[in-house]
Amino acid sequence: MDKLILIDGNSIIYRAFFAMPPLTNSSGQHTNAVYGFANMLLRLLQEEKPSHLLVAFDAGKQTFRHEGYKEYKGGREKTPPELSEQFPLLRELLDSFGISHYELEGYEADDIIGAVSKRADEEGRQVLVVTGDKDMLQLVSDNVKVALTRKGVTEVEPYGFPEIEERYGLKPEQITDLKGLMGDTSDNIPGVPGIGEKTALKLLHQFGSVEEVLARTDELKGKMKENLINHAEDARMSKRLATIDRDMPVERSWDEMVFGGLEEEKAAPMLRKLEFKSLLERLSFAASSLSDSEGGAASQQEEELQVIYCTEEDLDELGKALPSIQTVHVETHGDNPHQADVLGIAFAAEEKYYYVPFELLKSEGAGKITEWLGDSSAPKQGHDLHRADLALHWQGIAFAGASFDISLAAYLLDPTGGEQALSDLAAKYGLPSVPSDESIYGKGAKYKVPDQETLGLHLARKAAAASRLEPKQREELEKNGMSGLFFDLEMPLSRILADMEKQGVSVNRNDLQELGTEFQAQIDKLVARIYELAGTEFNLNSPKQLGEILFDKLQLPVIKKTKTGYSTDADVLDKLAPYHEIVQFILDYRQLAKLQSTYVEGLLKEIRPETGKVHTFFRQTITATGRLSSQYPNLQNIPIRLEEGRKIRKVFVPSEEGWHMLAADYSQIELRVLAHISNDERLKEAFLHNMDIHTKTASDVFGVAPEAVDSNMRRSAKAVNFGIVYGISDYGLSQNLNITRKEAAKFIDQYFDVFQGVRRYMDEIVREAKRDGYVKTLLERRRYLPEINASNFNIRSFAERTAMNTPIQGTAADIIKLAMVRMDESLRKHNLRSRMLLQVHDELVFEVPPEELEMMTKLVPETMEKAIELSVPLKAEVSSGLNWYEAK
Repeated sequence: MDKLILIDGNSIIYRAFFAMPPLTNSSGQHTNAVYGFANMLLRLLQEEKPSHLLVAFDAGKQTFRHEGYKEYKGGREKTPPELSEQFPLLRELLDSFGISHYELEGYEADDIIGAVSKRADEEGRQVLVVTGDKDMLQLVSDNVKVALTRKGVTEVEPYGFPEIEERYGLKPEQITDLKGLMGDTSDNIPGVPGIGEKTALKLLHQFGSVEEVLARTDELKGKMKENLINHAEDARMSKRLATIDRDMPVERSWDEMVFGGLEEEKAAPMLRKLEFKSLLERLSFAASSLSDSEGGAASQQEEELQVIYCTEEDLDELGKALPSIQTVHVETHGDNPHQADVLGIAFAAEEKYYYVPFELLKSEGAGKITEWLGDSSAPKQGHDLHRADLALHWQGIAFAGASFDISLAAYLLDPTGGEQALSDLAAKYGLPSVPSDESIYGKGAKYKVPDQETLGLHLARKAAAASRLEPKQREELEKNGMSGLFFDLEMPLSRILADMEKQGVSVNRNDLQELGTEFQAQIDKLVARIYELAGTEFNLNSPKQLGEILFDKLQLPVIKKTKTGYSTDADVLDKLAPYHEIVQFILDYRQLAKLQSTYVEGLLKEIRPETGKVHTFFRQTITATGRLSSQYPNLQNIPIRLEEGRKIRKVFVPSEEGWHMLAADYSQIELRVLAHISNDERLKEAFLHNMDIHTKTASDVFGVAPEAVDSNMRRSAKAVNFGIVYGISDYGLSQNLNITRKEAAKFIDQYFDVFQGVRRYMDEIVREAKRDGYVKTLLERRRYLPEINASNFNIRSFAERTAMNTPIQGTAADIIKLAMVRMDESLRKHNLRSRMLLQVHDELVFEVPPEELEMMTKLVPETMEKAIELSVPLKAEVSSGLNWYEAK
């Protein structure tokens, strides 16, 4: 899985300089700071194995912060010349290590890291920020962790949500409020006199933000109240100065940050120049782990294999060996399997391995081999056979008969381990070493297909690993009670998904372009109206210019500020909407502009010219709960709350003239699963008598008759119902319902008083998780929770919430997968021409010929409702039309 490390260059080299004893090389150059930095870097590479790296530096003394506060960083002593002379050496060292570095005039390293981490976070990539600056804690999110240096730079302390909560009792975004109140002497940020960390934290625990503290000084007393009133502007400015600018321009692409591992021919001369002998010795035996490869020292564990590098003359021998072959490895290159290159195939026979270059596989003489690949009665095992199937399909070669997929088994046995490569799995199971792909091909811009001998041996090693992993994984699946889940659900589903993906979904390009024209006309109209209300034209996509219009010209109340000025994010605009009609027009503009770029222009790019369809890729091994995810394009994320978003579905049409689209959706499947596994009589009663579950919940919780339940009561009940499924907290519910945490906590308590079976289930499942270390779905899918017995309260609480909701969400995911397998069987059994096209969360989408519409309208919901037997009925609602929009 991609992992990006962002290093605060200035912060780390300063700490290294003052932590390390003086050190010079024979030329008299000071090198202690570079040595400390290099030591820390090598440890990071070994322990974290990043795929991408960037070191950010401050550029010059003046930044945009000095424009508003000339004394910013004014108290700092001049950088010692012994340190200044080491900056060029550090940049040279980074270049020799193949590590990207970046600086930008007018900005600090913090801002670069803030902007890059935001971009990576939005793309779902894992990020580790390494710094000595606590300000960086404001960047923490689900995907971003911050490692703060301790004891100079030799050790780091990682911070995520739980660690920030444990140390400060704050959320990441409140770190700027902390600095606003207490200031920061190292940056000459004033804060409020007399307020240190302890007092600042107390105020924030009570009021939540600098703005709220200043608005409620009448609740305070004494000198502190006086200081807050007199230094209110200092507090606001200090918060602005401490806020990282995450929207600054960074001219570094994802590929430019790729780290392909250390290359001895580049790194060694630089280390010799610096006279870092100990590092040279260390790297001579550690280079393999630094490049995330099993090469180097690990190559001693690589066994000799007998590999037949097939030419036309060898194809006959391979053809005769095929009946005894089960393991095959198809090597592809490219993230999107619909556009991937096939580099070659390896077959594992007894005691020998056949490598067939792809060009040879396409030749006439390879007919027997391609026939075997497409023979569903010839069982095949290998790693990621789903991807292999798709890649071969687009090259005109059929693939069938997948009997055991190593990657799927690895996912079931360790669902939070990400996509596990054969090199990782071989190491995990103590098998002979398999070099990582990066060590064979290089990474990013350095990618290169090696010579046939190197490639053939690499593929043979992968085939060998796959054939040895299969019995070990089979035994483990059996031991864990997951054989049924693997062989009866995940393996058949893998083939079904591949069939759906190859089939694709037709898109009416003209309608999509017309929709784009319609959206553009609406956008132009909105822009004209916004300019009219603003009294001037400006760049609507510039937060700075928009802020000036809203807050300086129109004098709207300032809700939130950033280092660069006024915040104009969605939360701020939502709060401003009642003050001026321009705000709603801006919100509408943003939504339409997103639809236009992501879904109209985005989908147009994804239409495959030769089919006129989009061919998504369903990822089966990504989510910890068992849900599928969709890519290239993502068809599960089309926004359907907005009418304009729903219109996007109009362009998805049947691929055959006169056919219909049919969609069937499970109704409240997760709540029905909860009713079953909690055995709560009140919940079950609602579903057994076909009552509206949210009205029933509101009636029971508020103690009123169902007919007395008003819309607000039902809304509150709905929020808590779904909150239970997704791990309720008083804070989350308070945000959803716009009520206080105290009111939310009371409502949750009332819910549990009424639905005691749910409370009992929650307590029991947490006890089971603490005992077993995992929780299970009804179909035996496991999710391991190593943090369930952690001593840290926040870490343990998160694991407990996960234990409560995983069996619900995971079982719901299993049920729709089971419905897909049963539907595939039904379509075949009845010899129907109807095709299953998509799975979107709890919905299945089909294209249906007119003569089968009546039968499918009955068959699909019936099959979905009978996928599994629960103590409450499952319910699926079906509809059809000439496009996906009409079918909803």
